[in-house]
Amino acid sequence: MTRPDQPASAAVSDDALFGPEAADYARYRPGLPDAAVHLLAATQHGVPAPVLLDLGTGTGQVPRALLPVLRRLVHIDLVDVNASMLQAARTVLEPVRGACTVDVFTGAAHTFAPEPGRAPTLITCCRSFHWMARPEVLSMADRVAAPHAVVAIMGDGSLWTHEADWTAALRELIQTYLGEDRRAGTRGTYAGPGRSYQDDLAKSAFSEVTEHHFPVTRTWTPENVIGYLRTTSFARPALFGGCHDEFEAAALRLLQAHVGGVLTEDAVFTVLLARRPGGAA
Repeated sequence: MTRPDQPASAAVSDDALFGPEAADYARYRPGLPDAAVHLLAATQHGVPAPVLLDLGTGTGQVPRALLPVLRRLVHIDLVDVNASMLQAARTVLEPVRGACTVDVFTGAAHTFAPEPGRAPTLITCCRSFHWMARPEVLSMADRVAAPHAVVAIMGDGSLWTHEADWTAALRELIQTYLGEDRRAGTRGTYAGPGRSYQDDLAKSAFSEVTEHHFPVTRTWTPENVIGYLRTTSFARPALFGGCHDEFEAAALRLLQAHVGGVLTEDAVFTVLLARRPGGAA
């Protein structure tokens, strides 16, 4: 996880990105590997009343995965710029949260401030750090986090970056509609790798970092890939204008022609665990 997709200095507006795709996001985005979830839970060993702050929460995948494993969670703060995503997250957490309280904050991650007495002991950011003003987010984390808090930055790339015959063909199809450059955000294109997450953390208060890698093999159906593409910044429906239905039909034919419709992705889910110097191991 050394190459952020697209640095961002400000929040993307709620209406501009992923608002209409919240349901598809919840349905089609891959979850966290079990081993990564247990790693996160283990960071809270000995913490009597863990508090989770999940930045860029989307539809709440991280807290939804953690709640059954870290049953001692007493409070969760969900942060996202997208109100539709936050509503989806609240809905998915309600049946499983038990006595754990949940609050939402709609806005840029670096502007978040917890309620008094709710200093987070675990701060997570999954597949979303690249959208944020990263140094400012880490400064915010230093201001609000408990003394021995852990910051976890996580991700595993995307189907755009995955190297396989079927993903290469899919990229080429997207490029025939949207141009050679990878689209990113609401208006721009992919600007190339910036400073690594490891470098961001090294320059922050959370400079003690351990890196953990979890190989993951996923099997996609063509229909699930189409649904996933709707949730991405490089192939979301609004980019195609009136050609989106045509693109989806072409993409479905392409994917069905590969390996009889069985599509395999071999990914690596990376977790960076960061602490302040001298923090508990």
